[in-house]
Amino acid sequence: MFPRLMLPVLVSLLAAVGDVGAQPIHQASRGELLYTTHCIACHDTQVHWREKKLVTDGKSLRREVSRWQDVAGLGWTGQDVEEVAQYLQALYYRHLTPN
Repeated sequence: MFPRLMLPVLVSLLAAVGDVGAQPIHQASRGELLYTTHCIACHDTQVHWREKKLVTDGKSLRREVSRWQDVAGLGWTGQDVEEVAQYLQALYYRHLTPN
């Protein structure tokens, strides 16, 4: 009887030990997923920090996101554009007025 109970107890202990150092999983927003899937190949931080910025406020940020998704033929909805703009504002453009 004792050997039969050892396996479930051992499995339970190993499962508990495996969780000790586990890190929480990052829950990416839809905007982050769209950006990292479709935009990051051409855009790195240099694009967002260059001197001749086309983005000066929230309105121009949404306009640029919309323009480039159109150039890429992505067919994003207005909500998709808004979510990517919100992601970029949180990541790179915190100082912008929302407009």
